[in-house]
Amino acid sequence: MDPGLIIFLFLQGLVLGSIYGIVAVGLSLIFGIARIINLSHGALIMWGAYTALTFFVGYNLSPLGSLFIAIVVGLSLGASIFYLVLRRLIGAHELTTLLATFALSIFLEEIARLNYGLDYRGFSWSLGVVKIFDYRLTYSSILAGVIALSTVIILTLFLYKTRIGSALRGVAQDPVGAYICGIDVNKIYALGIGIGFGLAMMSGVIITMYNPTGINPYLGAPYLLKSFVIVVLGGLGSIIGAYVGGIIFGLAEVVLFPLYDYLHFHSPMSMTLFTEFVILLILLLIRPYGLFRR
Repeated sequence: MDPGLIIFLFLQGLVLGSIYGIVAVGLSLIFGIARIINLSHGALIMWGAYTALTFFVGYNLSPLGSLFIAIVVGLSLGASIFYLVLRRLIGAHELTTLLATFALSIFLEEIARLNYGLDYRGFSWSLGVVKIFDYRLTYSSILAGVIALSTVIILTLFLYKTRIGSALRGVAQDPVGAYICGIDVNKIYALGIGIGFGLAMMSGVIITMYNPTGINPYLGAPYLLKSFVIVVLGGLGSIIGAYVGGIIFGLAEVVLFPLYDYLHFHSPMSMTLFTEFVILLILLLIRPYGLFRR
């Protein structure tokens, strides 16, 4: 096999895996702190992509500028949703929170459908390309991967090196004990869910930096499914685990898709997803709690 192709696929896999990692981190964070499986995660990713599209087309603002807008909107929305809906459901049966976040997902998708329609949309934004042997990788996609990695590093430092981060981890481990120690548990839940929502919308913007086309109201559904797989692979509630799981997922996808295409399978993407799920099952048989325990 061409050595240049191997190096290119490896770098592309790292970039895509880094993006998958940040996509999954928000879902993992909310589950780790509040024990809520956020089914609106995909819809939030979709709204992040529409944020980038809207501000690029309407105000000529690059996705880099939209990142901060998406984070602020997601943080505010997450905190608001907690106080309006989820606060009453903390500690309730998992099915209850699943239904609540599923309803929020449908609501967000329908708003997008009414506002933007069902057509696929996109925009033209590029920082140029870097040539790797005979292959090309866009600078914008590399930047997306770097931003994703930087965000995970900053989030990890925030969780382990600040008092607020310690409070978040304390509430995640023992909310009753945290309350006895004087921590306002509701505020911490609101902050954690807000950060998770903000990360989801931010990852939607990052996805447009990697591929600024194909934006539609149901863009987030495949990413929601992949996020679940990555979170389980990395370890429920583990930030580092989610990111490493994303890297593994990205590398596998970049290698398997062209392989199945070369072998003339009818649906290379379906076979790629099937193989990734098989790999997940094998890894879970070896490590039932995922690669990293929280």
